[in-house]
Amino acid sequence: MEFFCHHRDRPGSLALRHELLEEHWSSMDRYAAKLIARGPTLADDGVTPTGSVHIVDLPDPAAARAFAFDEPNHQAGVYRDVLLRRWRTMLGRTMGDFPGGREGDDRYLVLGLGAGSPPTSPYRPAGTS
Repeated sequence: MEFFCHHRDRPGSLALRHELLEEHWSSMDRYAAKLIARGPTLADDGVTPTGSVHIVDLPDPAAARAFAFDEPNHQAGVYRDVLLRRWRTMLGRTMGDFPGGREGDDRYLVLGLGAGSPPTSPYRPAGTS
C-alpha cells in the first residue's frame, strides 16, 4: 500500500531540525527500499525547509502511522502537523527512476485541501503564455 506523508514544520523549529538531521536520516535509511519519493518542502527562498514530503510503500495503515509519527523530527516537536493519506503511483516509477528536469528547474506540489472555489483567472508563471 502506498502512502503520501506531508510533515509541516512548526514555526521557529529550524535549529531543532538541524540538530536532529542525523537521527532523521537514520530513521529514513530504514525505509530506503520502500521510498517512492521524498524531499523537503521549501520557503520562497528555495533553501529554507518548511517541511518534508514522503511517498512510501508500506504493508498497512498501521505501518504508515508508525512511519509518520515515530519519525524523530515529529517526536521532538519539529513538525506542527502531519497529513497522511493513501496514494497511488500512476507512472509506475520512483523518483530515482525519473531523469529530472533542466538544471534550476523548480518543481511544485500543489495540495488542494478543501472545497475552495475556482479561480477567476488561471495562474501563469512569468514568461509563459
